Amino acid sequence: MEQRTPWEFSDDRGRLVVAGQRPARLVTYIQAGATLWDHGIRPVGLFGSQHDGAVPDPAKGGELPLAEIPYLGAGAALHPDALLEAEPDLVVAVTYDGEQLYGLEPKTALELEAHVPVATVAVGPGRSLAEVRERFAALAGSLGRGEPLGLARELDAAEDALRQAAGGPARPRVLALSPAGPERVHLARPSSWPDLRALAEHGVNLVEPPAGAGINWSTVGWAEAAGLAPDIILIDARSNAARPETLRADAHWRALEAHVRLLPWNPEAPCSRLAHSRFFSRLARALGG
Repeated sequence: MEQRTPWEFSDDRGRLVVAGQRPARLVTYIQAGATLWDHGIRPVGLFGSQHDGAVPDPAKGGELPLAEIPYLGAGAALHPDALLEAEPDLVVAVTYDGEQLYGLEPKTALELEAHVPVATVAVGPGRSLAEVRERFAALAGSLGRGEPLGLARELDAAEDALRQAAGGPARPRVLALSPAGPERVHLARPSSWPDLRALAEHGVNLVEPPAGAGINWSTVGWAEAAGLAPDIILIDARSNAARPETLRADAHWRALEAHVRLLPWNPEAPCSRLAHSRFFSRLARALGG
């Protein structure tokens, strides 16, 4: 029988999160839950963000069996009682600014922390993709779980394939974006997203949107997006982004769709070796093709 000993984890708000014993019942933000699932940890409940609705976003769910794990709500509609009714002994959230729990209203977060330990992992622009991955691995390790060792070799191979494909003579232009509708589109600023910065570090020719307001995104019309002449578009696959079929009223989108290669992109993908290997491999094939 496993000996019960105090558990602790230094989270990314600079707080020491403690529990009387190693937590076993985790309620998590859906991205964190998908990441921990890849480490062999099954959450007992999930919650979404203010961008999510009454059902979980499958794009954020990774390999999670979403039909089997209770979804407790999202954003302002999420009440702390719904989280506490799942009887968690740990809540895992993500933070973009090192302070706020993403997906939880400040009042909800305060009430929650009065009853249950809460650990956060920073996923914002101040951290590299590898660092985010390592922090989730550290949390999983503290909970007694980890990724299969073979995934380290798979990730190395995927990164090598990406570097080779990105270093070819063609150097396709890659633009990451999130459609807002037929009139507007949010163009991702590569420096603000750990996964996009990782692509650039491996030699991918990422298109930089126009300077202006917006730290993470540059919001423009489709004419401006088309003027950047991308060869490959990483298109936001989350449920809150407009679907390609709803954009065809715009001639500039129709021209883009006819001439570029579209690849799904999840800005809130699981931060695991498995997910990153798949992402790098998919883009390497597109660059090579």
